[in-house]
Amino acid sequence: MVRDVHPSRQFVGERLLPAFGTGDAAAMSHGEPGLPRLFSVHGRTYEVLGVLEKWKSTGPCRSGADEVYLRKHWYKVLTRPAAVMTIYCDRQARDRKHPKARWWVFTVEEAE
Repeated sequence: MVRDVHPSRQFVGERLLPAFGTGDAAAMSHGEPGLPRLFSVHGRTYEVLGVLEKWKSTGPCRSGADEVYLRKHWYKVLTRPAAVMTIYCDRQARDRKHPKARWWVFTVEEAE
């Protein structure tokens, strides 16, 4: 029997809007995206209190070459209002409606 070990986790799949000037400058100096300290989703503003985990995902070249490219930077963050969110930065935005949309909320779960 398979159980959901995180019954409070919900898939969101929505873009987030970083607050201007709140990106992590130190990360950007190393070529990583600047995780925003403040962002909004559906008009609600969240503050990142801390990064619980971070990782990267890769994928093959889309033109058929043998190279592997870095696709997403993932972050599991604790926010205020209280939540644990998994968010990511898409290195190559592909949303035609929002071509500059790079940051997305993947999941949200209640903070303990």
